[in-house]
Amino acid sequence: MATAVEYLWGLFGVCVVALGFAWWLAHWVLSHKEGSKEMQDVARPIQEGANGFFKTQYGTIASLSVVLALVIFLSYGYRPVNPSEANIGSLGIRSICTIAFLLGGLFSGVSGLVAMWVAVRSNSRVAAAAKVSYNDAIQVAFRGGAFASTLIVTLCLFGIVLAYAVVYGSFQRLGVTASQVPLLIVGYGFGASFVALFAQLGGGIYTKAADVGADIVGKVEAGIPEDDPRNPAVVADLVGDNVGDCAGRGADLFESIAAENIGAMILGATLSRTCNLPESEQITYTLFPLFVHALGIFCSSIGTLSVRTKETNSNKGSGSSESAPLLSGSKASKQYEDPMAIMKRGFLVAMTLGFVGIWVLCYVALQTSEAPNAWWHFGLCATIGIATSYCFVVITEYYTDYLYFPVRRIAAASSTGSGTNVIAGVSVGMESTALPIAVLAIALLVVYWLGTTSGLSNKLAAGIFGTAVATMGMLSTSCFILAMDVFGPISDNAGGIAEMSMQPPEVREITDRLDAVGNTTKALTKGYAVGSAALAAFLLFRAYIDEVNNYLPSNRALTSVDLSQPEVFVGGMIGAMLVFLFSGLAIRAVGNAAQAVVHEVRRQFRERPGIMTYSEKPDYEKCVAIVANAALRQMVAPGLLVVVVPLFVGFLAAWIGRVSGKSLLGVQVSAGILMVGTIAGILMALFLNNSGGAWDNAKKYIETGAYGGKGSEAHKASVTGDTVGDPFKDTAGPSLHVLVKLLSTLTLVFGPLFLTSAGIEVISG
Repeated sequence: MATAVEYLWGLFGVCVVALGFAWWLAHWVLSHKEGSKEMQDVARPIQEGANGFFKTQYGTIASLSVVLALVIFLSYGYRPVNPSEANIGSLGIRSICTIAFLLGGLFSGVSGLVAMWVAVRSNSRVAAAAKVSYNDAIQVAFRGGAFASTLIVTLCLFGIVLAYAVVYGSFQRLGVTASQVPLLIVGYGFGASFVALFAQLGGGIYTKAADVGADIVGKVEAGIPEDDPRNPAVVADLVGDNVGDCAGRGADLFESIAAENIGAMILGATLSRTCNLPESEQITYTLFPLFVHALGIFCSSIGTLSVRTKETNSNKGSGSSESAPLLSGSKASKQYEDPMAIMKRGFLVAMTLGFVGIWVLCYVALQTSEAPNAWWHFGLCATIGIATSYCFVVITEYYTDYLYFPVRRIAAASSTGSGTNVIAGVSVGMESTALPIAVLAIALLVVYWLGTTSGLSNKLAAGIFGTAVATMGMLSTSCFILAMDVFGPISDNAGGIAEMSMQPPEVREITDRLDAVGNTTKALTKGYAVGSAALAAFLLFRAYIDEVNNYLPSNRALTSVDLSQPEVFVGGMIGAMLVFLFSGLAIRAVGNAAQAVVHEVRRQFRERPGIMTYSEKPDYEKCVAIVANAALRQMVAPGLLVVVVPLFVGFLAAWIGRVSGKSLLGVQVSAGILMVGTIAGILMALFLNNSGGAWDNAKKYIETGAYGGKGSEAHKASVTGDTVGDPFKDTAGPSLHVLVKLLSTLTLVFGPLFLTSAGIEVISG
C-alpha cells in the first residue's frame, strides 16, 4: 500500500490536471467574440459594478475574518490538549487552527472571485454567440460556468490537501498520525463557512434589492419589459446576478465541499482507529473523501464536454413544445432542443461515471481483512448518495419548472389577483418540503444500516461512516451541478445585454430561453445544496461528538444528547429561533434596500421624462450605489448573529454546568443548538428556495402567453409573487445552506473550549 505522502502527491497531481482543464475551458470561452460595440458598452458597466462591489464587500469580510482569527488564536490558549497533541503544544495547535481558518476563508473568497470573474466575461460572449447559432450560445454559457466550477472545486481539494500535507509533514516526527490530522485542520471548514455566509448574504441582498426595485417600477408601474435600457435599476440588477448568484454561490459550494470533506475525514479516521485497522488502512479510510472529490472533478469534466446540441427541423427528444419554442425571423423554420434536456444528459454522464468510479474506489481504498464485505456495503452507501442527489434534482424541478402542475397552479391563481398568487406560492413551498425529507429519511436510515452491517467491529462508527460515504457520493457531481448554477446568471446577463443593445428578436429569443432554463438550474442547484447539507449535517454532528470524546476518558464518553434536559431543550429552541431570525433579517434587508431603489427609479422617471422616449439616458450608477451600500451595511448583523449567539449560549451553559455539577452541559446545549437549528434550517431553506423558484417560473409561464401573457392582470399579479419570492430564493434560502454548515463547523472548532469552561477533568498533556 502507498504511504500518506504518496497519496497526497497523487492528489496534488489531480489538482494540476484539473487546473489545466479549467485553463482550457477559460481559453475556449474567451476565444469567442465579445460581440458588437453596443454589447460591449452594456457589458462594461456590469463588470465595473461587480468588481467594485466585490472589492468593497470582501474588504469588509476580510476585516471580520482577521478579528475572528485573533479570537480563535487567543481562545485556543485555554483549549485542552490530549496526549496525541501533547508534542505539538498549545502554541502549535493555536497556530494550526488559526492558519487553517484563514486559509479556508482565503480560498472561499478566491472561489467567489473566480465565479464572478468568468461570469462577467462570458455574458456578452453568449449574447454574441446567439447571433451565430443556438449550440454556440449554450456551450459558451455552460462552459463558462464549468470553468468556474472546475476551478472552485479544484481549489477546495487543493486547500485541504495543502493544509493536511503541511500539518502531517511538520508534525509526523512528533508522533502525529495521518488519522489525527483532520481534527487539527477543522478551522479550514469554519473559515470557508464564515466567508461564504457573508458572501452569499451580501450578494443576495444586493441582487434581490435591485431586482425587486426594477420590477416594481419597470414592469408593474411603467409597463416596460424586463432588462429594458430605460429602467435606471437594470444595470444594478445585472450586476447583482454576478455578485449574488455567481460569487455568493461559488463561495457557498466551496464551503459545502470543504466542511463535508473534513467532517467525513474525521469519521473515517475515528472508524479506522477504533477498529484497530492497520496504519495503511487508516490512511485510506481517512483520505477516502478526498479520493472521491478528485474522482468527481474528472467525472464532471467528461460530463461538461458532453453538453452539446444541434439545430434540427423537428423537436424530438426535447420535451413539450413549450420547452422549445419556435424562433421568429430568419430562423423561424428551426426548433431547438430543450437546454434542460441537454444539461441533464451531461449530468447523467457525470453521475454514471461517478457511480462506476466510486465502486472502484471503495474496492481499492475500503477493503480490510477485518471485514471483507465492508467495501461493497460502503459502495452501496455511495450509490444511495448518488441516487439521492438525482432525486433532489427531479423533485426540485417538479416544484419549480412551469412544465409541471405546482407552478401552473400558481399561474392559474394569478388570474384572480396578487393575493391568491401569494397564497398559492406559499402553499407550494410548504408542500415541497415533504418529498425531500422523505427521501433523506429513507437514505439516512438505509446507509446507516448498511454501515452497521458492514462487519467492522465498531458498529456505531461504521454506521456513521456509511452516512459520510453517502454524502461523498452525493457530492461526486458537485462540480457539474455548480456549472449548471453559474450557467443561470451568465444566461440572465446575456439576455439583458441582448435587450439593452437592441439585438434582433431571434437573438433575444435564444437568450430568453436560456435564461428561463437558468432559473430552473439555479433552483435545482439550491435543492441539491440543501440535500447535501442535510446529509452532511448528520455526519458533521457526529464528527463533533467524536471530537469531544477525544478529550474525555472512555468511561465519560458522550454517546447521546438528552433533549429532555431543560437546558438542552432551550438550546434547541434557540437554534431554531436563529434560523427564523436570520431569515427575517435577510428578507427585511432586501425590502429596505428595494424601497430605496423604487424611490430612486420613480424620481428619475418623474424628473427626466426623456428616459421613456430614449432621448435621455438613465443614471444607472445611482441605483448601483444604493444597493451596494445597503448590502454592505445590512449583511453584518445577521452574519455575526449566527456566530455570536451559539458561542455565547455554549459558554454560558458550560458555566452553569460547572456551578450545578453538570460537567457536559455546555457540550450538550451546543449540540442541541446544532441539531434543532439544522433541522429547522433545512426545512426553511427548502420552503424558501422552492416557493421563490415556483413564483419566478409562474411569471415566466404567463409571459409565454398563458392567462393573457405580458401586460395582463395575471402577469402583474405574477410579478408581485415573483418580487415576494426573490429574497426567499436568492437571499435567505441560499444563506441558510451556509448557516447550517457554519453551525457545524463552529461547534467543531470551539467545542473543546466548552469542556474547559465547565471545569471538567479532561485528558491533558
